[in-house]
Amino acid sequence: MPWVTSSTNGVKIQVKVQPRSSKNEIIGITGDFLRVRLTAPPVEGEANKALVKYLGQVFGCAVGRIKILRGATGRCKLVEIIGLTEEAVRQQLNRCCRERV
Repeated sequence: MPWVTSSTNGVKIQVKVQPRSSKNEIIGITGDFLRVRLTAPPVEGEANKALVKYLGQVFGCAVGRIKILRGATGRCKLVEIIGLTEEAVRQQLNRCCRERV
């Protein structure tokens, strides 16, 4: 499965999270995952909350439109963002990411 795919309501993104980082940032695409570093620890859902909030800031959408569909207890997650297109995701990531997607 590619790192981003279209869904009926928006897009699904496969994300690999690195918690307890020095800052929140998207570091690029590795294999089939969008790699994201978060400052939050992986305790009691803190990293999941931070991921949803950070993706909302990156893509300019409300946190209510972002859902973790799979992987809530692991580093590899499947996230759905309602109302976005694959093209919009790629364009926004090209603006804020270290490497081109």
